[in-house]
Amino acid sequence: MEWLNYHHLYYFWIVAREESISRASDRLSLAPSTVSAQLSKLEEMLGGKLFRRAGRNLELTEMGRIVYRYADEIFSLGREMVDAVRGRPVSGPMRLIVGIVDALPKLVARKLLEPALKLPGQIHLICHEGKNDQLLAELSVHGIDIVLTDTPIKSGLSVKAYSHLLGECTMSFFATDHLAAKLKGDFPGSLDRMPMLLPTPMSALRGALDKWFDSLDIRPLVVGEFDDQALLKVFGQAGDGVFAAPSVIEKEVQHRHNVKLIGRSDSVREQFYAISVERIIKHPAVVAIQKAAYSFIFSK
Repeated sequence: MEWLNYHHLYYFWIVAREESISRASDRLSLAPSTVSAQLSKLEEMLGGKLFRRAGRNLELTEMGRIVYRYADEIFSLGREMVDAVRGRPVSGPMRLIVGIVDALPKLVARKLLEPALKLPGQIHLICHEGKNDQLLAELSVHGIDIVLTDTPIKSGLSVKAYSHLLGECTMSFFATDHLAAKLKGDFPGSLDRMPMLLPTPMSALRGALDKWFDSLDIRPLVVGEFDDQALLKVFGQAGDGVFAAPSVIEKEVQHRHNVKLIGRSDSVREQFYAISVERIIKHPAVVAIQKAAYSFIFSK
């Protein structure tokens, strides 16, 4: 059995928190060369690089982020153990590590996570945003507890995980007052030849929107395509084009971005999933998210 050197792991943990070997060395009261040598031994043992250079600082590699999350939990548990044997209170917040696919609207993510934050016990929420494949890889090694996404897990992937449908909703379309005044005719025909901000072609929502436009013989003028839904809405708020968002966050979009609702489509629907390594979800916070999604968020 290959044993982990926890001194090496602790030095790594401090370097990751300080983002610098020199600052970590000062904190550890060790020479930078000593810390660097210990990091190299840990990387050799794990079989990969833990840091990359980012200007004057260090940033974690993908493997480094996974190792850091485990190290953070290990040393947090160590402090808790010391508190327990010395008779100090050890109760702390429940930790929930969530991966959020970058295509998922941030307002939807907040709405989905809100029930967990309202649990009687305090929650320590940690959110990581990224691409679907990257987050599923971290889920597979238990680096995160759950992935929130708008697509189910694809068959044939090496990751053993389960898709839990949280719900689906229709899509609403928004524009600034100035742009809305230029719309001619009734919705959705009024979208024809209008400037439109859309998700990139690889997204599930873009495919559904394109099919809907084709079925109605609508040809919007695509002026921008975005991976990031938050960035798309910023451009929409500036009046650069009409944009769509899930109807479940309709009021929040209008209020936050100062835009006008111009119509809804019952034909275009977006689904939302929680991906877990468990067939039956057991984490109390994720159970709360799932129940609220079924009962309130997507019940209309």
